[in-house]
Amino acid sequence: MGESATVVDRAVTERGELVLRERDGHFEIISNGVFLMDTRAGASERLLVRAALDRLRPGGRLLVGGLGVGFSLAEAAASPVPAEIVVVEIERTIIDWHRRGLGAYSAHALDDPRVRIVNDDIVAWLRGTAEVFDAICLDTDNGPDWTVFTDNAALYDADGTALLRDRLAPGGVLAVWSAAAAPAYAERLAAVVGPVTEHPVAVSRGEPDVVYVAEREM
Repeated sequence: MGESATVVDRAVTERGELVLRERDGHFEIISNGVFLMDTRAGASERLLVRAALDRLRPGGRLLVGGLGVGFSLAEAAASPVPAEIVVVEIERTIIDWHRRGLGAYSAHALDDPRVRIVNDDIVAWLRGTAEVFDAICLDTDNGPDWTVFTDNAALYDADGTALLRDRLAPGGVLAVWSAAAAPAYAERLAAVVGPVTEHPVAVSRGEPDVVYVAEREM
């Protein structure tokens, strides 16, 4: 049986309470009493980014939706391929945690000159920007079929999927992390963005995580 959790930090944001806990040498992020993520694994988050980088031209622009515990950003920053990495994270508290205890898990990539951190809601930011990316990696909430925050569902519906497509350059790639298989979402990606490949990643308990990769047609 694991050790009891120790609260490292607690903050109240516009979306409620965020807690950073340490248990068995790992960190956990809890939102309003609901477990969001921890630093124990990260295989699927890294695959999310690798799948996009495999299709990214050298010097391309990469957008990461969600900082989380930093696995996605660390994988992106470890590659010489992207010339710019933009990370959109709604919680200033999580960004601050990465300047302290969580920094090792994002490989201290906030200090990488290629990295730009945007503290904003990703749906609102996408709607308000004209920036276009060669690859987008979406690791927001728990994926299309189970969102802790209801507003995030707008990222995965037909309009949100079209918005993501419109922020991709022709031939660009959209990689989306999901906590479980989401067949209806895969169909939507194929219809709105382009051909889709599915990458399941086994986890220690429950259904596999799934990474969906869609390529925007030229």
